[in-house]
Amino acid sequence: MTSQARFEPTILVIFGAGGDLTRRKLVPALYNLLLDQQLPERFAIIGVARKNLDNDVFRERLREGITRFSRRGEVDAATWDAFAGNISYLSEDLTHPAAGSALRTRLEEIEGEWGARANRIYYLAVPPVMMQPAAIMLQRLGVCRDCAHDRLVVEKPFGRDLASARSLNHFLNDLFVESQIYRIDHYLGKETVQNILAFRFANSLFEPIWNRRYIDHVQITVAETVGVEERGEYYDHAGALRDMVQNHLLQILCLIAMEPPITFDADDIRNKKVDVLRAIRPIRPEDVHRVAVRGQYLKGSIADEKVVGYRQEENVSPVSNTETYAAFTFHIDNWRWQGVPFYLRTGKRLPAKVSEVAVVFRSPPHQFFPSAAVESWQPNRIVIRIQPQEGIGTMIQVKQPGTRLLLGGAEMKFLYSEAFKTSAPEAYETLLLDVIRGDATLFMRADQVDSAWQVVAPILEAWEAVPATDFANYPAGSWGPAAADHMVARQQHNWLQPARTAETG
Repeated sequence: MTSQARFEPTILVIFGAGGDLTRRKLVPALYNLLLDQQLPERFAIIGVARKNLDNDVFRERLREGITRFSRRGEVDAATWDAFAGNISYLSEDLTHPAAGSALRTRLEEIEGEWGARANRIYYLAVPPVMMQPAAIMLQRLGVCRDCAHDRLVVEKPFGRDLASARSLNHFLNDLFVESQIYRIDHYLGKETVQNILAFRFANSLFEPIWNRRYIDHVQITVAETVGVEERGEYYDHAGALRDMVQNHLLQILCLIAMEPPITFDADDIRNKKVDVLRAIRPIRPEDVHRVAVRGQYLKGSIADEKVVGYRQEENVSPVSNTETYAAFTFHIDNWRWQGVPFYLRTGKRLPAKVSEVAVVFRSPPHQFFPSAAVESWQPNRIVIRIQPQEGIGTMIQVKQPGTRLLLGGAEMKFLYSEAFKTSAPEAYETLLLDVIRGDATLFMRADQVDSAWQVVAPILEAWEAVPATDFANYPAGSWGPAAADHMVARQQHNWLQPARTAETG
């Protein structure tokens, strides 16, 4: 039996199909799944957007996107023709009272040709303001009432704060069953992020020491060299905390800190993640300045190229108070992690593009080596590299060659590219395949979204109540504001320098 034969007929409807997400990520991912024989034999894509396009123009736009952005490059003509034959386009104004009739007709036409009721996936690749009109239209048309076959995929941002996230959750749950809703965070589709579970729970070497007795602290870094690019208008209303921390970084923290699930069932794993979020120590308003740091980049240099400051970026207010850098100290109040600080940081216009988790272990209880032998001693640590070089490194101490007793650090490395000699699937390939399968393991549940917003809500409220007075406070090309260094120094720690490679700059 082929991989394709295992799947039921599926129709993917993409709202906002004229946007970059469809061209750069979604359709290249689907094309790669086709090449890997991971799409259903009967599969159709319906693009829906306001702009008037015919099918041929829409398909050509998608083909250009695959050629530019797919990990496999140029399309094969015969394969593309077979793929494109299943793509159609509809022009719809989602806010119009009569919107959707053409979509319902097209769905019925496809299923009539197949002679089967298909799984229908409705992907909301639309701005937040259009999510409710799209969902209302679907509910009014009655095209997604079958809980076993109909699924709704919702892109981030999922709310702007706790109140708006709860409002959106309540709205969607009034129209759909929770099991139909797939809240997507593309970070959870990355191969190394998923591998955190395997690393922790499939290896008896590590899990016994994954607790407060042996681990001193944890650092999670997601750094970008780019500025806001063409997203100035969106970013100036979001900022680093909303854009990265509330979703991506807290999701990684959950995987590092969660308890072992009983099974690999989606709800069992998501329950453990929610337990972590609920165990994060609430931040009191008077403590925000001690455990949270914000920054904004000013002009500087990235890879020897001069760049402008944030307030000089296109579609950004010249007096903007939006943070482009954020760093935090979180504590998890449970038996496993009591007293272990988790440091999170993310920012734009930093020296390297890198995402990694550093788990730093406690020092040996007794140091008997001569002081001269341990001048360059560093604690053991495990570094999980999410990008750009996916892999895991373990830093250990060894004797350096020579007649003197000198200890130094050495790294034991595992790299995906070397171990498997094949390119890992893109995050959206993994996530779209899971939606097709009906596997919600890597998607956020309503209570998980709510708990994540509760963690950051006190920080958001404090920052909005008291505008920053020291922006811009870090030059582009640096590792952020000095206040972030002071925050970790108060607990006798330092930020670790992420590994720099030819890819990171």
